[in-house]
Amino acid sequence: MSELNQIREPIKLEIKQFEKHFRQSLKSNIPLLDIITNYILRKKGKQMRPAFVLLSARMFGEIGASSYTAASMIELLHTASLIHDDVVDESHERRGFFSINALWKSKVAVLVGDYLLAKGLLLSVANKQYEVLELVSEAVKEMSEGELLQIQKSRKLNISMDDYFEIIRKKTAALIAACTASGARSAGASDSQVSLMKEFGELTGIAFQIKDDLFDYERNGKIGKPTANDIKEKKMTLPLIYALEVCPSNERRKIISIIKHHNRNADKVDEVISFVKNYGGLIFAEQKMQEYKNKAFEKLSSFPDSESKKSLIALLEFTISRKE
Repeated sequence: MSELNQIREPIKLEIKQFEKHFRQSLKSNIPLLDIITNYILRKKGKQMRPAFVLLSARMFGEIGASSYTAASMIELLHTASLIHDDVVDESHERRGFFSINALWKSKVAVLVGDYLLAKGLLLSVANKQYEVLELVSEAVKEMSEGELLQIQKSRKLNISMDDYFEIIRKKTAALIAACTASGARSAGASDSQVSLMKEFGELTGIAFQIKDDLFDYERNGKIGKPTANDIKEKKMTLPLIYALEVCPSNERRKIISIIKHHNRNADKVDEVISFVKNYGGLIFAEQKMQEYKNKAFEKLSSFPDSESKKSLIALLEFTISRKE
């Protein structure tokens, strides 16, 4: 049994039920849409977000129809955001498969993303899940703001540490927070319990994103070289931001110039990677990731021990130890 399957053991049957619910929510009368959504279903990822929803629900009671609605809504939103991200980044691959825009072009991909988002919102209205709708709508707003803030700051490559944490809180952590909060709410948790679970999800999401930042500097594939995709796309992430803050000003100017003008030159990119390592950027990011993980654990400490709580803790550990 894989590590992720062990973590999901307390909700094993519910995950299968969720998959039926999610598949049903994707159905359409338009043949092209059905072809594309079937393609999406065949290349599904780890489904960590539905697991966060269902485990959070199980901590406070029974997993019912509202929990499946919440999990489906969030997976629809997450899938829509990935499709839109691939269009924005002009990416032709996602999880080792061709992206939607690579197969059906950008116009279709944007419309499919919009369709999935609309289906998620309609799903909540049809099931009268208005509190969940509010939580998820807030996450959509935050994600959009985070993307725009990152674009604004990236133009001048002047992202500070505070900017960075605000961007990832909005872009990544807001959706994980919606998972844990909506899961708890769907099982009848109190306002204070929902608030704590939302904080747990946000802290988990920040740790999750820092782990993604670190992947850019780790050895990858047969050639054993880092991917450096963030550097190539001029994205300022935590290891780089820290290194730029602690290095001498002349070296900072040099590295900024490389990222601006030579970000596709392999030798120059290697120079940036070495710079980040030499100034302790990876060590700092790893320490910050552990700090956020520990803060997230503290949010769960007031809840009684249970199999679902144990699995939530294991899922958090998995998010920062995963290999991809």
